[in-house]
Amino acid sequence: MKKLIMIIGLTMPVALTVKTHAQSTQPPTAAAAAQKVQRQNHWTLVYEGAIAKNEPGKVNIHPVRYKLNGIDIAANVYTPANYDAAKKYPAIVLAHPNGGVKEQTTGLYAQRLAEAGYITIVADAAYQGASGGEPRHTDKPANRIEDIHGMADFISRYAGVDGSRLGVLGICGGGGYTLKAAQADKRFKAVATLSMFNSGEVRRNGFQNAQIATVQERLQQASAARAQEAAGGPIAYVGVASVTDEEIAKTTTDLYREGFQYYYRTHAHPNSTFLYTRSSLLDLMTWDATTNMELIDQPLLMMAGSKADTKYMTDQAFAKATHAKSKELFLLDGATHIQTYWQPQYVKGAVTKLADFFGKHL
Repeated sequence: MKKLIMIIGLTMPVALTVKTHAQSTQPPTAAAAAQKVQRQNHWTLVYEGAIAKNEPGKVNIHPVRYKLNGIDIAANVYTPANYDAAKKYPAIVLAHPNGGVKEQTTGLYAQRLAEAGYITIVADAAYQGASGGEPRHTDKPANRIEDIHGMADFISRYAGVDGSRLGVLGICGGGGYTLKAAQADKRFKAVATLSMFNSGEVRRNGFQNAQIATVQERLQQASAARAQEAAGGPIAYVGVASVTDEEIAKTTTDLYREGFQYYYRTHAHPNSTFLYTRSSLLDLMTWDATTNMELIDQPLLMMAGSKADTKYMTDQAFAKATHAKSKELFLLDGATHIQTYWQPQYVKGAVTKLADFFGKHL
């Protein structure tokens, strides 16, 4: 098993040594973590208030699998209370954050929107989570956008779904990909984002533009990683395989400090990782969520925490949505980026706003 020294792409670089191999997709403790999560919840849902069992007359969860361009996709469908397949319901597609999986915050929002009367679907991105695709943790914008189209394909044919009333919600990185998917996919009649993260801008310039000086160097590294893969060598990964409490405490940005706490401590899931292939940067660094925003002509709702250090990305995208049928920037007062994922008062505020928004436009 070869090893690779990786640098965390934050404002405060930290060197880590992790095992890398095409088949080495999870930290060594993943099996134990999976067993622990399984004991806590049958569907390995890690958010507060998650469904523990399906019961008649209540919101239910339905794990499904389907093919997308030959790749096996793992998804969860949530149906509202007293769901009747003979009736017609509006539906919402949800796209998860970078490094996240369907059992975390997108599952929480999918369940809450199902409680509001919608059929919802959240899938693990191709190459990530419980979905198929090799190399593992490939993270290319085109794939993530296709994931959203694929969820729309599947849920539009699901029993009880009214395909003419389809909405989409993207969270964090999934929000950036949602904006891009909705520019072309007019099956989405209403478009919403929460704590939108422009993956291309951040991978290119660094968070808060902290790595502009090293763009060309990092593109050279990504090119070398692509060449290494093509030659049959080991897969090079960047990101964070694990993090200590001391490293968390020393992280200066709210996004990454609270993100480490969320993903590696309070809401950890064995399928969730901050790793991605270095070669993915060839695609990520030349992409931007905010190009062609004028193509969004659907109603648009963009939500962010008022104290989020990522809010500038929502502001930039919102300003470029010049042709949206209607648009609203909704701030969750006092919330940081990660707090919108799980803190009850902010989740409640966001879901209330989403239910009103989708209720008007679906």
